[in-house]
Amino acid sequence: MLKVYRDNEGAFPGSQLDGLPSEIIWIDLLNPTDAEKKIVAERAGIEVPSVAALSEIETSSRLVVDGGVMYLSTPVVAQADSADAFLSPVGFVVTKGVLVTVRFAELTAFKVVSERIARDQSLNSSAGVFTALLEAIVDRGADVLERLGADLDKISRSIFRGSSAARRRVVRSNAQLRRILFAIGSTGDRLALARDVLLGMARIAPFVLSIRHDWVVPEFEARLTAVGKDVTSLNDYEGQLSNKVQFLLDAVLGFISIEQNDLFKVLTIVSVVGIPPTIVVGIYGMNFKFMPELNWAWGYPIALAIVGLSALTPLLWFKWRGWFD
Repeated sequence: MLKVYRDNEGAFPGSQLDGLPSEIIWIDLLNPTDAEKKIVAERAGIEVPSVAALSEIETSSRLVVDGGVMYLSTPVVAQADSADAFLSPVGFVVTKGVLVTVRFAELTAFKVVSERIARDQSLNSSAGVFTALLEAIVDRGADVLERLGADLDKISRSIFRGSSAARRRVVRSNAQLRRILFAIGSTGDRLALARDVLLGMARIAPFVLSIRHDWVVPEFEARLTAVGKDVTSLNDYEGQLSNKVQFLLDAVLGFISIEQNDLFKVLTIVSVVGIPPTIVVGIYGMNFKFMPELNWAWGYPIALAIVGLSALTPLLWFKWRGWFD
């Protein structure tokens, strides 16, 4: 899909792009076809990067200046509000006259900026739209980190402030620990995605400022500087959350070890208690002359019932204790 945004006039389909008027400030390519790439490359006088080029991880490939045109790329989290969040590369081709973005997933930050163009007078240039996109991506990342931080606080409370009844019933405790372990792992995965995004954003803003193009006016320089500072603070916050994830993971694994140790302790005690009777029976073999049970008509069925009951009773007790599901 190809959308073209005019100066404070919103978007119109890329099929109407028969030239490149001066009022066009932003060309947004979403999963572009080869034909759409060719149109934009010819009309804007740039090279449209491929998904492979945008997925490069080295800085020299993500931050490039060629003939006064900046080619920038960074991964961004797509579907951040769902359980299927993933990293998707985004490319920015920044020139004095027009900004070309290349992406391969729907992104909330782009939707927010596209809706602002018609009503925000500051978005009347390629530099303005580019700055607004970086700000929107950083704001989106901050929202995600805040939500993950709240999730970790909830997990922490469930670990260290759980009900005493849940601790007494090991089944509930183990099931709870499994759920918590899954939640911690999921949060850790989301933090890893956020870390990749922040790493890319931390490179872009200082790089653009270092180029010092004359069309990056002082207003945008100040905003890009603020973006860089925001990314730095978010990196620190993300590091704090990552440390908390590791702490909670260690705590959960410690609780699991404690539950296992308690189980083995009880089993060891039970086995030790049964050793003396076994030794006595082994020595004497219950071979005595006067044994009233030998004359019982129902002695053998009763003995079989006692054997079965002796096997079933520990199983029922283990089930009640919650040592197996």
